[in-house]
Amino acid sequence: MNDHLALLQAYPFERLRQLFSTVTPNPGLRPISLGIGEPRHATPALIREAYCAAIMGTGLAGYPATAGEPALREAIAQWMQRRYLLDVNPATQILPINGSREALFAFAQTVLAPTTTAKKPLVVCPNPFYQIYEGAALLGGAEPYFVASDPKRNFAQDWASVPAEVWARTQLLFVCSPGNPAGAVMPLSEWKLLFELSDRYGFVIASDECYSEIYFRDEAPLGGLEAANRLGRTDFKNLVAFTSLSKRSNVPGMRSGFCAGDAGLIKQFLHYRTYHGSAMSPVVQSASIAAWNDETHVLDNRAQYRQKFAQITPLLAEVLDVALPDAGFYLWAGVKGSDEDFARDLYATYNVTVLPGSYLAREAHGLNPGAGRIRMALVAQADECLEAAQRIVAFVQSRQGI
Repeated sequence: MNDHLALLQAYPFERLRQLFSTVTPNPGLRPISLGIGEPRHATPALIREAYCAAIMGTGLAGYPATAGEPALREAIAQWMQRRYLLDVNPATQILPINGSREALFAFAQTVLAPTTTAKKPLVVCPNPFYQIYEGAALLGGAEPYFVASDPKRNFAQDWASVPAEVWARTQLLFVCSPGNPAGAVMPLSEWKLLFELSDRYGFVIASDECYSEIYFRDEAPLGGLEAANRLGRTDFKNLVAFTSLSKRSNVPGMRSGFCAGDAGLIKQFLHYRTYHGSAMSPVVQSASIAAWNDETHVLDNRAQYRQKFAQITPLLAEVLDVALPDAGFYLWAGVKGSDEDFARDLYATYNVTVLPGSYLAREAHGLNPGAGRIRMALVAQADECLEAAQRIVAFVQSRQGI
């Protein structure tokens, strides 16, 4: 067996299962889960119809091309023009992927290479973070380096704190904007710094942007390729962005997204994927074209999240350290005492599941930045999320003796 497998930590939801293993939740209350970021709004009819039409046609009659159909790549390119005002070559700078999760992991295996020194290459990651980044680094034979985050800036990464010797060993940098779990959006100034560092040290940037279409400000979140274009980096040197339809279009079971950017990197990633066996089903491609070509359902989806967050954030802010994020569908809240104790006791007494923040971060630079926080995914319908919030308020008040 690959001995790197022994380096992998249990996934956050397995740790949560273990935490709850000896707990019997209150049977008098229906269970409500805010633990998993799985979109639960209705899948748009136009996507379901396109999917069914493809099945009824010849969509399953042949092996799909790893590069995807030209019609899908063109639909993605047109969406990028509308969304980011970018001119991206659909033939050389876009590659369909089976959801951003598998592609982020696979991309690391494409980029990472052994070194001629005794020291392993580094993969720089945000902290808190999406655990795929760490697993991709470890199984690629590298070591993750977790960047310090600033709680005063919605847990934005302190890139300036990374020593030069770390950047010199870095082969890959993962960024997540809008971030998971805190929902911060990286400004142009941060992108400028990262591009300058990439030019100096030669590392590749993988930009995870799967929450880009759920936001609460007037201005849409800045994307990595958009930032590069604004700074005159029209070739997207050493940059590949990843996104998905799961959150944007409420189709997590479809496993569809794309990556785009540096044509040289896309070419090598496609080469890897022809061996990896990760071509997208023609049926999924047909439904994806319908999704990327329509924005009405995205506006409706965003409106639903905005309504929920506007109603629930002030309610929870009365008892928790929490504020409206820039984007995404999580609330990242501070609690008093242990985040594990909070999650376990809330589950036991009010049958509401939240994820301890320490499970989404690593001990680095003397602390775990997720300790004392919880992540709440407001993915269910508004009435269910509101009921969960009301129970959380009651739980916190009971803890405080109110």
